[in-house]
Amino acid sequence: MSKSNVIDLKPLLENKKQKQSHQAINHEVTPVINMEEKRKELLLKEHRQTKRTILSEFVGAFIIFATNGPNLGGLQKVNLYDISDDGLSFDMEPSVGRLRVGEEIAMRIYLSQKNYFSFTVRVTNLRFEKEEGTNRHGCQFLKGSVNKEALYHFVKFIENVSLNLKEDFGDKLTQNSK
Repeated sequence: MSKSNVIDLKPLLENKKQKQSHQAINHEVTPVINMEEKRKELLLKEHRQTKRTILSEFVGAFIIFATNGPNLGGLQKVNLYDISDDGLSFDMEPSVGRLRVGEEIAMRIYLSQKNYFSFTVRVTNLRFEKEEGTNRHGCQFLKGSVNKEALYHFVKFIENVSLNLKEDFGDKLTQNSK
């Protein structure tokens, strides 16, 4: 598409006050709608069909690398970013690498140092978050995944608890606890 085929609406939006006074005189109503903003609103409404709960440093989350590839298997800590009924997203340091869209990966959520439950996800979205310097992976829970029931209740628990979370600044510790 050549530049000549594009209508530049910026001057129209910037001169909105002038247009409003002109409209008042002529009694004409010709609103200018920024379609880019409307498109973004629609995409957000369509994309988010379920409620997401933002998480950071709430529970321990790990992915399990297979025995092949550059990471030679084992657990890799990831930072859980958000969770919903349909899936979750997590961040992984760029130095660790990134997964591929469509890849299925086993995950573990640790509730303590030794106790965890596992499930499987499929990577559906991958992007580099420039401001945070991390690779964000959007994943969908696999429907036939083990621990489907536990996962459902875990998501509901996170949603409910997150409504009343408070941050501890260590100001209430006794001298013996410090």
